Amino acid sequence: MIAPPTKRGLHGGGFGPHPRNEQKELSNALSDLFPPNALVPRCAEPQRRVPKEPERFEPVAIQAGPPKEIIAATTPWTRLEQALKATDLLLHGGGFSAIVLDMGSIAPSFATRVPLATWFRYRAAAERSQASLLLLSQHACAKSSAELVLQMESEDARCDEETVFTGLRHRVQVQRQRFTQSSNVLPMKKPVQRAHDALWNSQSTWAGRR
Repeated sequence: MIAPPTKRGLHGGGFGPHPRNEQKELSNALSDLFPPNALVPRCAEPQRRVPKEPERFEPVAIQAGPPKEIIAATTPWTRLEQALKATDLLLHGGGFSAIVLDMGSIAPSFATRVPLATWFRYRAAAERSQASLLLLSQHACAKSSAELVLQMESEDARCDEETVFTGLRHRVQVQRQRFTQSSNVLPMKKPVQRAHDALWNSQSTWAGRR
């Protein structure tokens, strides 16, 4: 014989007659089997349909580019400001005989925004630490604070061969020099003349030595 289950009735899944106390819960059990909208309509009775609210789709803002924080970090002025702070730390910290500040890729509109007091402070710090500060830029932005101003230009291309590019001809010229060595002693011989410009040639790798 199979032992009857311990729990009987409608909710217990047993068998046999239902207890009287479970007949009261029969309506609640059947109401859970059907959705409410299926029990409301009656046969041959017109029912009023409640219009549903139309679904609204909010457009998602498409991000056209990187965030403003990333754009601000990559602007030329932000990178230039970081380079100026690093140069200031190197000059005041000492221990370097030469410091090169390369601003060749910075547009003149950004390079001229650097205050002139910054370059004078750099010159004083370089003299105190006995260091040489070399500034490379497209425009002479240091002005009167510079000890020596040189202008480099690219001359015409070299055409040693008829159909082969062999190199370039370069030129450097002294635009301004802060101090010149003066002496009260008259030399016996003719002094060496100062050169204010220089020319040299650069050769391409495929041209070879000549």
